[in-house]
Amino acid sequence: MSSKTTKGHLYLIPTLLGESAVDKVLPPATIQLMHSLDYFIVEQLRTARRFLSKTGIAKPIDDITFFELNKHTKTFELQTYLQPALHGHHMGLMSEAGTPCVADPGALIVEMAQDAGIKVVPLTGPNSILLALMASGLNGQQFAFHGYLPIPAAERSKAIKTLERLSQTQNQTQIFIETPFRNNQLLEALLQNCSPETRLCIAANITMPGESIITRSIGQWKKHQIDLHKKPAVFLLGQKKATNS
Repeated sequence: MSSKTTKGHLYLIPTLLGESAVDKVLPPATIQLMHSLDYFIVEQLRTARRFLSKTGIAKPIDDITFFELNKHTKTFELQTYLQPALHGHHMGLMSEAGTPCVADPGALIVEMAQDAGIKVVPLTGPNSILLALMASGLNGQQFAFHGYLPIPAAERSKAIKTLERLSQTQNQTQIFIETPFRNNQLLEALLQNCSPETRLCIAANITMPGESIITRSIGQWKKHQIDLHKKPAVFLLGQKKATNS
């Protein structure tokens, strides 16, 4: 009989995008699977423990082993994080908000898991980028996500003009995000740098109370006041679809 240990799986576990009801956002199967795990790789320990408690996990939180993966994690520490999976235990990779590995450092661990022959299993849950795209009315056949745009004004303006040009020449929806307390500054830069006909979708508080997903032309947005301060938001630039006359 072979003594070789069967490797555990690495489950990619979505979390809430904000203060939402768990049962309205996460499928029961995702919650059930999550509650069965004893090992988690998380971005922040405190928020991960709070989230698990909110989902109604029965086992004591102190019986769960957590590994933190964020900007403070040392490279040599990462080598040990997948040891439970290599010894046959299933593990969970949990994002701070939404799905792991999208605008999230979890991709480092998934790369290591793939290289180690560990099965990676993505679970169903909310992704603000895709939800925003779905509801925007912009091109869902061709799109690109750019993460955060530059903060310095000159660099940000240049980036916005480049993205607008891509939306025009490639008919490609351009998606990006900003730290919530800088949302209003980004919106102002978009209004200053984009053509009046360019379409802008602002998707804020997705899956949360006060959810708002609105697409207007830049010209129309200039006529409407909107306060995005400290609201999680996704921004999408695109062009109006041509229609048959």
